[in-house]
Amino acid sequence: MAYPVAMDTHPSIPPALWERTPPAIRAYIESLEGQVQTLTFMVHTLQEQVRTLEERLNHTSRHASCPPSSDPPQPQRPRRPSGKRRRGGQPGHPGHTRTLVPVAEVEAVVVRKPTQCRSCHAPLSGDDAAPLRQQGIEMPPRKPVLTASQWHPLPCSAWGETTRTPWPAGAPSGTYGPRIQATGALCTGAYRFSKRMTQQAMDEVLGVPMSVGTSSQLEHATTAAVAAPVAEARTYVHAQAVAHLDETSWCQGGTRAG
Repeated sequence: MAYPVAMDTHPSIPPALWERTPPAIRAYIESLEGQVQTLTFMVHTLQEQVRTLEERLNHTSRHASCPPSSDPPQPQRPRRPSGKRRRGGQPGHPGHTRTLVPVAEVEAVVVRKPTQCRSCHAPLSGDDAAPLRQQGIEMPPRKPVLTASQWHPLPCSAWGETTRTPWPAGAPSGTYGPRIQATGALCTGAYRFSKRMTQQAMDEVLGVPMSVGTSSQLEHATTAAVAAPVAEARTYVHAQAVAHLDETSWCQGGTRAG
């Protein structure tokens, strides 16, 4: 049985034309086709790389769970051309100045009067009916008030029994008073300070030494002290027909709390 002999053909050139093509031309065509295939592969690889880089460029901390330090360099925005308007308030804009406090409500008044004329050096006296005024606010010196209580048990000469004054009602029995307790709870609660930051603020700003454990104890004590009014406020809010709430979420203890 005779088998057909495979003819040397080209997939894109008719067989009759390919048979009449000289071998040198065939080799040149096949060489060009190999180069085209190589270039096609390189173009496809470059396209994949460009696509990967574009995905990484769009994958930033703004819309993905990755740190800002991993963001690619951002192009600098072109500077806006400087206009003719000067900085600050524009003409006609109403000013906002701090209102002076009445003199009766000021803790201290410093009177500044010249003693002699700046031209002839003659002595000066008297008062100006409408003097110029300037007011400044300053923090008071940080010096915590340390109170020491002393009990004197006294014996009775008639009965012979020793009596000691009872602890005053409402007086703090611990090391720290209610203002310090409220300030520490304000730092950890409203200001979201950590226990360590609260300890540093109390020591460095207010001059009140405090341990991290004590800061946590004061926080728990404040929570227990305001439990009743907080429950009353919660009951009142739930009983209202309309409640305006802030739906902004926050994290508490590493978990989403809202």
